[in-house]
Amino acid sequence: MGSATARKVLHISNDLADGGAQGALFRLCTTPREDVEHIVVSLMGAGKYGPLLEDAGVQVFCLNMRRSVLTFGALWQLYQIVRNQAPDAVQTWMYHANLLGGLIARLGGCANLVWGIRHSDFDPAHTSFTTRLVNKIGALSSRWLPRKIIACATRAVDVHVRDGYDQSKFSVVPNGFDTTKFAPDAQSRSAVRASLGIAPDVPLVGLVGRWHPQKDHANLLAAFAQVRSRYHDLELVLVGEGCVPENDTLAKMIGEADLESAVHLLGRRSDTPAIMNAIDLHVLSSSHGEAFPNVVAEAMACGTPCVVTDIGDAAFIVGDNGWVVPVRDSQALAAAIGAALTLKSDPALWEQRKFASRAYVSERFTLQRMADGFHEVWFGA
Repeated sequence: MGSATARKVLHISNDLADGGAQGALFRLCTTPREDVEHIVVSLMGAGKYGPLLEDAGVQVFCLNMRRSVLTFGALWQLYQIVRNQAPDAVQTWMYHANLLGGLIARLGGCANLVWGIRHSDFDPAHTSFTTRLVNKIGALSSRWLPRKIIACATRAVDVHVRDGYDQSKFSVVPNGFDTTKFAPDAQSRSAVRASLGIAPDVPLVGLVGRWHPQKDHANLLAAFAQVRSRYHDLELVLVGEGCVPENDTLAKMIGEADLESAVHLLGRRSDTPAIMNAIDLHVLSSSHGEAFPNVVAEAMACGTPCVVTDIGDAAFIVGDNGWVVPVRDSQALAAAIGAALTLKSDPALWEQRKFASRAYVSERFTLQRMADGFHEVWFGA
């Protein structure tokens, strides 16, 4: 909660489910700052972050709309919230909220409307027609509806300007992370490895990301199989919704590559910092859709170096501290993982890389820098 003189910011999000944008919204609203009071509206349900926001003292409204179904009652309720709360700024998150929430915010009397852009491509094979249509309408209305647009990644700006968005409206505010929560932790490393039956010295690669075409697990498994032909004791953990033994498609991929004994399917976990500490190398194998992949910064904050595909701002996040390869290129991905493991064979150089990875994130992607960046766009320096 802010002070009596705090300025009020009303956030409007598509939903509060377990996603990168929603996580950034949660971190922003719970970063201490006495001069701002945050209020959150979900066009849909409370999801993962609704209860967490309320526990942190943030007021949350849920309109309980169904996906892709507009209801007059929900829009009227949103209008009433805007009128009653009389916010000093409205920050919207994701395309449907940008358009619908933005229109209602302006009708409700708030001219200080800031859109949020969290996406970096619109591959028709992986993006719904509705989302692509809303994005096109957003491009046309970007010249008059929002006062400013905040993107989490420079590549997201490039993509949207190419699609017709007003370039003059954009500011880039990278995501921020709690580097006290995501930090080196030898005890967690030992505990997770012990629970999985993985010895302390076994090289372990991991991907934290839900089972989804965007994450391109097939690319990672193909690369992993190539690397394991040289590093026979190498193991892999896949963490995220759908990364479970019951996933027949994933299980078939693993079986066809003869990797059953080397791959651990952990499903969704609530101990991501511990997982990041347990692995030696985090691999982002995504093929599309990423703007600012949070897991890369989270891994680096734990002192875990990263291999990433050149998607969104992944290369910007790793800087000179990791390895960047083209998307959908398992041979290049395998070569980068092999290069990382070669570096790991020199303990002194590997410790330097681990230290540099954490230092890079701790300097550039802090919660306070993210909060200050949003505040500057909302209200000026």
